[in-house]
Amino acid sequence: MNALEKIPVPTRILTHKDNIVDAMERYTKNKVGPDDIVTVAESVVAITQNHIVRPEELTLSWQARFLCRFMPDVGSLAAPHAMQALMEEEGVWRVTGALFIGFIAKLFGIRGVFYRLGGEQAALIDDVTGTMPPYDKHIVYGPRNPQKIVEEIKERVGCLGAAIVDANDLGRARIVGASQGLRPEKVEKALLDNPFGNDSQKTPIVILRNFRQYQECD
Repeated sequence: MNALEKIPVPTRILTHKDNIVDAMERYTKNKVGPDDIVTVAESVVAITQNHIVRPEELTLSWQARFLCRFMPDVGSLAAPHAMQALMEEEGVWRVTGALFIGFIAKLFGIRGVFYRLGGEQAALIDDVTGTMPPYDKHIVYGPRNPQKIVEEIKERVGCLGAAIVDANDLGRARIVGASQGLRPEKVEKALLDNPFGNDSQKTPIVILRNFRQYQECD
């Protein structure tokens, strides 16, 4: 069996003027085969959709200023502007209610309720990070219609599959969208070391070569 290979793909800086499907085809052309999949960082997909906002474009509400205090310090939503951005995307009362119910659930040892109830963007939104110039001063949402995008990428590139992934350097990777036929948990496991490079590396695309064999091996 051929071993799984992780191949970061260099690109130029992708912007809101790019189409992510076109970019995936352009930069992976002649580099993938029928047993390979292509993966892309979720923040870059969102940027190409212009699904971003600068903090100064937001008007902070008292709810955002208050509720962000109840979020873990290591998370994006601990920042009031990120909380405000979430509320404008998902609705003030949905976010407020999710936080209240999540707090009650924690008292009974149940975690993750807020992220399940607070809307799709609750787990995806990234506060200003200082990376990925020229978008280093932006709050970045999660991508829109991720399932539609990965299916389009798969068809255009002509590979085994495609996935949009939220990975970090803390040993976590989460599938935002994966084309039909892929086992999301296997994609996540393969990308736990976060081989993406969204900053100066400019490698937001990673090819997983020989993924078919890797996926079929338990």
